[in-house]
Amino acid sequence: MTTVLLVRHGETTWNRDRRVQGWVESALTDRGHEQAEALGGALAEQYDPDRLLASDLRRTRETAEHVARATGLSPAFDRDWRERDFGRLQGMAYEELFFGHPQYAVSQSGHWAAMEQPPGGESLLETRRRILGAWQILLADADEDETVVVVSHGGPLYLVLGAVKELDIVATIMDQEQDNCALNELHASADPVIVRENDTSFLAD
Repeated sequence: MTTVLLVRHGETTWNRDRRVQGWVESALTDRGHEQAEALGGALAEQYDPDRLLASDLRRTRETAEHVARATGLSPAFDRDWRERDFGRLQGMAYEELFFGHPQYAVSQSGHWAAMEQPPGGESLLETRRRILGAWQILLADADEDETVVVVSHGGPLYLVLGAVKELDIVATIMDQEQDNCALNELHASADPVIVRENDTSFLAD
């Protein structure tokens, strides 16, 4: 059985300010570095992982560096595990984007919002195809009994977990939470099973 540990990056300045990051190269805050260091320690102590993958954006690279120091693994970076590309809307406050432009908010426009493509960006459905493609490649390439860490973003983690739970796209976004440096453990067999979800118990308050 393959174990996949899906983790979100540490806190960034834009997380703190509630701004849409997308593909912007935002950096971790001091707190984000502390979270990532604690995450690395928990992964090394509790799992002794065999392989480390990460999105190639700055916030996931910085988080993966802490995991690499704790586990002794060298990270491989894959742009397919990036957050959704919000194009020219990146940098907007959450409230400004999703209340000022309801066509992009599944909370207001439902499934139709998942099909809307921001200028210069990608739709939520396009992002889901990309992320689930990366997920299937990971499962196909993983060795039996291998433990793989993937450092990614909130959106991709929603999409993978939503697919495993067989949620529709609206429930995938609205009915799940992923905190900074949250840990999710999946046992990947013919039918992947979630055994640990959005766990931050190893982080300091």
